[in-house]
Amino acid sequence: MLIVLVVIDVVILYQTKIPITIQRMLPERLSNGDENRVSLNLVNNYPFVAHLSLIEELPFQFQKRDFIFYQILQKNEEKTIHYNLKPLERGVYLFGNINVYANSALKLATRKFVLAEEKELKCYPSFLQLKEFDIKNFNSASISYGSKKSRKIGNSLEFEQIKEYVSGDNIKTLNWKATAKRNQLMVNQYVEEKAQAVYAIIDKGRAMQMTFNGLSLLDYAINSTLAISNIVLRKQDKAGMLSFSTKLEDWVVAERRNSQMSLISEALHNIKTNFSESDYSALYAVIKRKITQRSLLILFTNFETIDSLNRQLPYLRALAKNHLVMVVFFKNTELDKLIDTKAENIQGVYDSIIAEKFMFEKKRIVNELKKYGIQSLLTRPGDLTGNSINKYLELKSRGLF
Repeated sequence: MLIVLVVIDVVILYQTKIPITIQRMLPERLSNGDENRVSLNLVNNYPFVAHLSLIEELPFQFQKRDFIFYQILQKNEEKTIHYNLKPLERGVYLFGNINVYANSALKLATRKFVLAEEKELKCYPSFLQLKEFDIKNFNSASISYGSKKSRKIGNSLEFEQIKEYVSGDNIKTLNWKATAKRNQLMVNQYVEEKAQAVYAIIDKGRAMQMTFNGLSLLDYAINSTLAISNIVLRKQDKAGMLSFSTKLEDWVVAERRNSQMSLISEALHNIKTNFSESDYSALYAVIKRKITQRSLLILFTNFETIDSLNRQLPYLRALAKNHLVMVVFFKNTELDKLIDTKAENIQGVYDSIIAEKFMFEKKRIVNELKKYGIQSLLTRPGDLTGNSINKYLELKSRGLF
């Protein structure tokens, strides 16, 4: 009876020519550090209930060799299953085949299928953050309740039009020539300056090798650069970027053209480094020669001690003479855990004191930069993008560049 049942099971499993069809639906590209949805569309062509085991061959970067789904499909049933993947490094991801093992209700025999085709996907910097931070109402008329108003320093000098004077206009903007011609008071009207150059400068050196939640500080900076470049272009400014370590690379000149985001995205995707020591003297020399217009330079780097800052401070001060420099560096969230953990022995006390010392060093770095008129942003890696955008908007609203 067992032999007869096995033969019957084999016959019913193999009698259908194409019993199972699967369509894998992938995004056009992967977003680094974000959850990316992948869907599998299954169709059961068997004339009976099929018990399926699906083994998905994921790219080697995920290091998962037992990614299995167990599904039961009724006769001629169609079902779609979804799963999310979170890549933690840029590059090319190769999706392999889908191995399917089908059983009937007898479960005495198994039929194997190799379905779906291999496909390569590129993983780009986090473009999904663009939707998250794509705020539509970035205009001077919008009001955000509960937000702090920033004082505007100076006046905008970008001329828009000449108009008739009305009560409340600044009398300093009176246009006496137009007033004489029209025989009534006329004033010049100015608007917020646009087309200002903003460069995101990414340090690819050793200081950016540290990882938090599986993502290196370098990749956090790359993701943030893509998001802030999008906001800069929406504010009618010119966005550009460059990276440096022993030399300057991946240069994208600050422009406001339609293809600018594509150029920046491709340059960020191709950033490669061996995390060697960064050469700030080369950075200063190239910027002094190539960036002649006063610009906002957003430098993504990391300083752990005041001594590490002092070694590079002369170059930062030299850049600050001709540009507005904003240094973005990171809080070590692991130190927060040590400080918040209650010490239960002498070693715990030592660890807590050392952690507080390093946190104090970060605050000293902020004060040292402020002393020389250099803007700074000390942030957690996970809050980098939002805080960087807010800082840029603050500097722009204050008319500092």
